[in-house]
Amino acid sequence: MKWGVVTFPGSLDDRDTLYALRDVMGQDAVPLWHKDEALGGADCVVLPGGFSYGDYLRCGAIARFSPIMKSIARFAADGGLVMGICNGFQILCEAHLLPGALTRNRSLSFICERVTLRVENSNTPFTRAARAGELWRIPIKHGEGLYVAPDDELRNMEERGQVILRYVASDGRESEAANLNGSTRAVAGVANERFNVFGLMPHPEHAVEPMLGGVDGRRIFESIIESAR
Repeated sequence: MKWGVVTFPGSLDDRDTLYALRDVMGQDAVPLWHKDEALGGADCVVLPGGFSYGDYLRCGAIARFSPIMKSIARFAADGGLVMGICNGFQILCEAHLLPGALTRNRSLSFICERVTLRVENSNTPFTRAARAGELWRIPIKHGEGLYVAPDDELRNMEERGQVILRYVASDGRESEAANLNGSTRAVAGVANERFNVFGLMPHPEHAVEPMLGGVDGRRIFESIIESAR
């Protein structure tokens, strides 16, 4: 399959994502510039982590107006697969392609740690290679990763299975200590109602090789590849 990885001014993990896809997973992946209008024939578009436009106003608030976002919105409306990682997640929320918003961490400080995630819904294009309840170890690195949504909206999201990943302790149980950024209901990743747009704060591209401390991030990329087939 073919992947498109978007670079915004201030993106940091675009090259890491391209490396993970091309060099580690042997995929056809092309860089996309924020001023592009074409998506290069991509089957899945990835918005990577970083600090687009210096995080001025709010994280992702300026990047949502980049020319390429109009194309991504049309692509998603047509059923195309879109994934936002960290800052990419923030951009997708600002663009209203995903519900909710990301705000300052509960600690009001930047967090860089490896966390445990529990797969809440394996019946999605982004988790089909996993099973519900499976535990992953993937790093996070962000200052604004506290996920919020209105109570009724979040309740409906959970009933529909849109909460795909959750922060948990190493034994799989939910705990305040495991929810490092303080996200509401320990939400780590969500999808839209059609399950073709997915955002998560953890960085799967940094967990694709043993030398990086684990390969659990590959599960997400493998799921997308399987879904595209």
